[in-house]
Amino acid sequence: MAKENTVKEKSINTPSVQYSADTIVDAADLAAKQRKLSYQIKRNKESYLMMFPYFLLFFFFTILPVAMSMFLSFTNFNMLEWPTFVGWRNYIKLFLEDDIFIVALKNTLIFAVITGPISYMLCLLFAWIINEFKGVLRAFLTLIFYAPSICGNAYLVWNLILSGDRYGYLNGILLKLGIINEAKLWMQTEKYVLPVLIIVQLWLSLGTGFLSFIAGLQTVDKSLYEAAALDGVKNRWQELWYVTLPAMKPQLMFGAVMQITQSFAVADISINLAGNPSVNYAGATIVTHLLDYGSTRFEMGYASAIATVLFLLMVGTNKLVQKILGRVGE
Repeated sequence: MAKENTVKEKSINTPSVQYSADTIVDAADLAAKQRKLSYQIKRNKESYLMMFPYFLLFFFFTILPVAMSMFLSFTNFNMLEWPTFVGWRNYIKLFLEDDIFIVALKNTLIFAVITGPISYMLCLLFAWIINEFKGVLRAFLTLIFYAPSICGNAYLVWNLILSGDRYGYLNGILLKLGIINEAKLWMQTEKYVLPVLIIVQLWLSLGTGFLSFIAGLQTVDKSLYEAAALDGVKNRWQELWYVTLPAMKPQLMFGAVMQITQSFAVADISINLAGNPSVNYAGATIVTHLLDYGSTRFEMGYASAIATVLFLLMVGTNKLVQKILGRVGE
């Protein structure tokens, strides 16, 4: 009996599997090897091979130009002579000596703060409403809202509306209603330029982001709403916050990137409606200032410094928006 107890104690106390030191070292080496990029590339070489053409295009047409622009921002380059290194001189001139850039930076930030969030919310709201319709009606409403962003004659229409004589549509309506006594020079009066440009930008803002929201709403699994109802979701706003938006986070991020890009890269609206330069630079933006130095004066080093500042603003804003959207549904 004592012998049987001794055997049982040994079987209990003795581990069923024992690992030698060499086995543990080999496992650690294998784990470290699997974490290496070269191992991952070799293991998934077919996938990387299929990605290579896109990566090549992305490198030569996105990464390389951005890197070259950052390098040129520290040089004096007129496109006729080799760049000469000037250090931080372009940035010092940009922030301490260039008064027009400060005005353009202020206008761009106003554009971004007002048009970015408002246009983003409008895109989401209209997409949510339109998604409730079915078939041909939904397609027709989508076209109606999306059409301004792809209309080639949009600026021609707005120039007719904002014409500074009494034949301009806006002046004609206001004169007929007795709101004004004489025709207003809308785009030649400093205090009107920026508000008018913001209104036009909002009218044009239902673009690619709007379409991505429409597509995202149509991919939400309907069974999620039934599960949410069982969990206590009681109205459409709770469905939107706890079900719809978390289910379409990729589309939300894509739409945010598009709206940020549009709001910071405002240029065509200002040039076509207010001219370049606009009266007292009331409609100047970072991009119009960039075009002035890059396309007119050919001071490419200074233009690259402006482009670098704009790039950093966009990247910083994107990071902030990513953190905000990460809290959706919490």
